[in-house]
Amino acid sequence: MTTSQGWMITGGNRGLGRALTLAALDAGHSVVATTRAEHSLPPHERLHVIQLDVRDRESVRDAVSAAAEHLGGLDVLVNNAGIGLIGAVEEVSEEDARTVFDTNLLGPLWLSQAVIPIMRAQGSGHIVQISSVGAVGTMPTLGLYNASKSGLEAFSEAMAAEVRRFGIRVSLVEPGELATDWAGTSMRFAEPTRDNDALRTELFGTAEVPWPAGEASGGTAPEDAADAILSWVHAPTDDRLRVLVGDDAPAQVRAALDLRYADYAHDPRFAAG
Repeated sequence: MTTSQGWMITGGNRGLGRALTLAALDAGHSVVATTRAEHSLPPHERLHVIQLDVRDRESVRDAVSAAAEHLGGLDVLVNNAGIGLIGAVEEVSEEDARTVFDTNLLGPLWLSQAVIPIMRAQGSGHIVQISSVGAVGTMPTLGLYNASKSGLEAFSEAMAAEVRRFGIRVSLVEPGELATDWAGTSMRFAEPTRDNDALRTELFGTAEVPWPAGEASGGTAPEDAADAILSWVHAPTDDRLRVLVGDDAPAQVRAALDLRYADYAHDPRFAAG
């Protein structure tokens, strides 16, 4: 029997965030879910929904304070809100870059900063950062998105060591491909150049940007990913920092690390070690 907890989940209206919100409620937890706009979450006596733009630091502080007051504390924070960005590095505008970093990197930073004092006072808490296998290895046209997730992992790894003494646990969830609309309405596209048409065709089967609307992508169902994350949160004795979610995630991470190892191995000093 799992003890009821107070959860705050950002980006709780769609995809993985929605699945996590519903899974946490089903597990008996109370949830404050945040959304940027109107939501379609079903009413629930243990669900409270607030609007929040995670890029706004002052609004984040107010939202975390309100959530802690509503829940009587905060046991779990899930930084899930995020956006995708497709664009070769030369194509990405300043607005594109600032939007993806403000949302995927600085948003979780502001939320983590706001929740640490609350969890420290409690002597316990869990910060769950939704990252990506793309934080480990990049691919063309996803460089800025990958960079935002790599930055998230860098500060979160340092933060985990900083807050462990206060009883606060930090986890980095690295999903593989999820069957959500992340590649649809949650995707941002840089203004394309003709010079990269061939690259886009090789990668995605079309040079058209945005690409034609279609069904949700393949991959792990968000409900299955949510169940895996919930099981991880409920297993406090497993102190790994990084958690792979989805059957394809381990192979993708291994391939990325193998490439990095092979690159370093060109230096005989590294190979000798």
